[in-house]
Amino acid sequence: MRYRTMKKADDKLSILGFGCMRLPQTPDYHIDEEKATEMVRYAISRGVNYFDTAYVYHHGESEPFLGRALSGGYREKVNIATKMPVWSVEERGDMDRFLTEQLERLDTDHIDFYLLHGLMKRTWDRVLDLDVTGFLDEAIADGRIRYAGFSFHDNPRLFEEIVHSYSWTFCQVQYNYMDEEYQAGTEGVCYAHEHGLGVIAMEPLRGGMLTNQSGALKKIWAETGVSRTPVEWGLQWVWDHPEITVVLSGMSTVGQVKENIRYANHGTASILTKEELATFGKIKSVYREKMKIPCTKCGYCLPCPGGIAIPDCFSMYNDAFIYDNVANAKQVYNDVTGSGGAASSCQDCGVCENFCPQQIPIRRCLRDVVQLFGR
Repeated sequence: MRYRTMKKADDKLSILGFGCMRLPQTPDYHIDEEKATEMVRYAISRGVNYFDTAYVYHHGESEPFLGRALSGGYREKVNIATKMPVWSVEERGDMDRFLTEQLERLDTDHIDFYLLHGLMKRTWDRVLDLDVTGFLDEAIADGRIRYAGFSFHDNPRLFEEIVHSYSWTFCQVQYNYMDEEYQAGTEGVCYAHEHGLGVIAMEPLRGGMLTNQSGALKKIWAETGVSRTPVEWGLQWVWDHPEITVVLSGMSTVGQVKENIRYANHGTASILTKEELATFGKIKSVYREKMKIPCTKCGYCLPCPGGIAIPDCFSMYNDAFIYDNVANAKQVYNDVTGSGGAASSCQDCGVCENFCPQQIPIRRCLRDVVQLFGR
């Protein structure tokens, strides 16, 4: 495993971080604890030492699971990163209440890397007014957290404002070769690095969307003459940036863990050639032509009051265009939503749009799904 450091933290962090948002699940949608624990402990045995979770991941199951998975001496080998659900903070006391609960759920006396979760203008303004910087100072002083940071889903100008608002150790941004100009983007990554912040990259494969291959994409990769899978190409593109400290991957199988660790062993900064970088431009053009809905399957839109499996609906809709096979995508859609969760169940309430970090017009897109698939 390769490691990088942050300017304001001494820890050597594995360049591959384990994201605990897409863990394997049982048929009734709970975390498959046996499989997930095997994944976590295998990753630790191969040098992964950064584990990212949040209060809301897996509908609140992720933090308690991780606490159990790290029992028996594993906790001492890793850094835990988790996040305050800022959208639920109504008063200053809520901040301490959430952190206390998170420490209990994770079965630990401190959080190594603590983030304000998914900052946008409205949530940032509210917690700032509630003295969140004072809370962070106190939590660091009394040892409940070691380093303070924030994850981000808004525009570059707000990003710069937040960077200057506090003595952050790190930030977390969505970053992949399709999102250089999206949200914080490359501009934000460089800005944070220049101002001394470590940068954690999330969604390096855009929720798995960048692993898909149509004939055109496969041909472009093959023309490089370099033997890399689309997954390795995507991860290496992010690792190629020396400003990035850790690349998070939300892995769902032991096979994915092993594969990504193998890639991380070769994840070096500034090794892609000009020709290889030019190839990404060609790939981006193909994706932009085919992709219809920029959903990363993060799940923030869930649960839907109408029971719609929104990320799955969008994924199947995109696949119809990326793979140029509407009939196959429709068959999969009908199979998956046969017992419920179809886009046509939308109640037009708009709750989902309030939480979407991609700011997707979800209701309109669900109508597009209905039009394509028939329900």
